[in-house]
Amino acid sequence: MTQSDALLDAVQTHVPFDGWSDAALRAACEDIGMPEDEARSYFPRGAVDMAFAYHKRGDAQMVARLNAEDLSQMRFRDRIAHAVRVRLEVSDKELVRRGMALFALPLNAADGSRALWETAGLIWETLGDSSQDVNWYTKRATLSAVYSSTVLFWLGDESPGDEATWAFLDRRIGDVMKFEEVKGKVRGTKAHELFMAGPGRFLDMIRAPGAPRDGYPGQHNPGE
Repeated sequence: MTQSDALLDAVQTHVPFDGWSDAALRAACEDIGMPEDEARSYFPRGAVDMAFAYHKRGDAQMVARLNAEDLSQMRFRDRIAHAVRVRLEVSDKELVRRGMALFALPLNAADGSRALWETAGLIWETLGDSSQDVNWYTKRATLSAVYSSTVLFWLGDESPGDEATWAFLDRRIGDVMKFEEVKGKVRGTKAHELFMAGPGRFLDMIRAPGAPRDGYPGQHNPGE
């Protein structure tokens, strides 16, 4: 375990009482005998860096669990729902609640959005999504909406085993799948062809970050 991991472990025990704050950091330093200036070298922005580190730890735990499981017999919609459930199961409600209060502040909103987007991206990547076009963005945007609404529901859920949350999640995933079905029916119609030949052409130009773009300098085209 690294020093930063040990510090984060110690901080977590104080967050339910002090929130993600300097007070929690100072208390953690006393617990493990670490000088405060050293602690701040790990989390230079204090509360925001600590909360973000906790979030990234949860992401890593989720990925590890998903990679260790055989999901091949699940429908893809069920894999998505399962991944969201796993992400919540590796989290502590009070720590997440305190983190959401912190990221809700205007100054920290960008960090909160980044954390949400990264979680959605990791879920898609871990489940094998390889899209490189506009779908790379729409999939993450859609899952971000599902995940964030499910987290809010989960924070207020007092049902045994969070069963109400899992039912809510299933309904949200169902809504998304209905939308995808509509998209599938529209795709290939005359109206869709006309749209893609006109104003929709720009969609074909959108690529995921780092994805190759035809005709751009530095790209190798096989056969040349």
